[in-house]
Amino acid sequence: MTNFSFNPQGFGLDISDFSLKIAVLEKERGDLKLASFGSAAIASGIIEKGEIKDEEKLSEIIKNALSQIKGKKIRTKYVLASLPEEKSFLDRVRLPLMEQKEIEAAIRFEIENYIPFPLEKVYFDFEKIQPNHKNYQEVLIAAIPKNIAESYSRVLEKAGLCPLALEPECLSISRALIKKDETAEPVLMIDLGKTRTSFIFFSENNIKFTSTILFSFEQLTKVLSEKMEVSMDEAEKIKCEQGLMGKKEVSKILIPLLINFAKKTEGLLEYFNFHQNKNLRSAKPLEKILLCGGGANLKGIEDFLSAQLKIKIVLGNPWINILKTPLKQTPKISLEHSLGYTSSLGLALRGILN
Repeated sequence: MTNFSFNPQGFGLDISDFSLKIAVLEKERGDLKLASFGSAAIASGIIEKGEIKDEEKLSEIIKNALSQIKGKKIRTKYVLASLPEEKSFLDRVRLPLMEQKEIEAAIRFEIENYIPFPLEKVYFDFEKIQPNHKNYQEVLIAAIPKNIAESYSRVLEKAGLCPLALEPECLSISRALIKKDETAEPVLMIDLGKTRTSFIFFSENNIKFTSTILFSFEQLTKVLSEKMEVSMDEAEKIKCEQGLMGKKEVSKILIPLLINFAKKTEGLLEYFNFHQNKNLRSAKPLEKILLCGGGANLKGIEDFLSAQLKIKIVLGNPWINILKTPLKQTPKISLEHSLGYTSSLGLALRGILN
């Protein structure tokens, strides 16, 4: 992850396999507001499972998206970009109590026990998890293979941008959805994406662990297309318009897939609650799930998953650290569409608050 000794403001750029999202925040009389935003589709084959296959085409897509931005023209070249969750490694390391200057040396000694790559083949960063326990301290480590990070950096530079930071999506998502400076009860954030679903477990004001599965809401579209014998475009339209609350023919196709998804989620919840109670005497069970990503807009998904998992499920609010409540202004992006901008808004927050 790239660091500099100065702190210019940058905008957020979230890059996934099939789309990118741009968000720019600005300060106005001490408040934050969205200055500009944009998105672009990425053709199949340019990025595969988080790995860039065609750097030239991707850089052109980014340049074109920046030229068609909505709102104010972007005048900075500084950008904070996401790294693919499936290529990133995030974990907690337990260390003896020690001074900050000693932590990096200890991390270098321990990190290869937590990542499937030699240390010389990754970039890594870390931060202390507060508070310290009586006999030990925990450190959150993030690592990315050098070839992946360098590929994303080259693309940004070819697009005429200067990367201030590259970070795993889980960090930007939690920055966007968790209210700053409030002691957070255990919560699970689920990013329902087009190609995969990410789970981010958050407790004691820190990410505890993450997991990614191949289940995606694109799969729902494909099954609808096959079962109803319609094109993918028509199936996507049916899914968006009806979801689980329209014709029974549609919900009957979708529900078995979502039951399987709920079972996978339940397994992760059981692991988290067991892990929490095992390590923290005062740990509380996880009682809330926040949904984000484009798949969170499926009609009826909140009630369905809540009934399956017996837990409160709500749509995440990516404006919670940007717009004051009660709202004095209407967001330029509706809540429905802003769920797909969660990561880019989290990156933009880091860019303006650094």
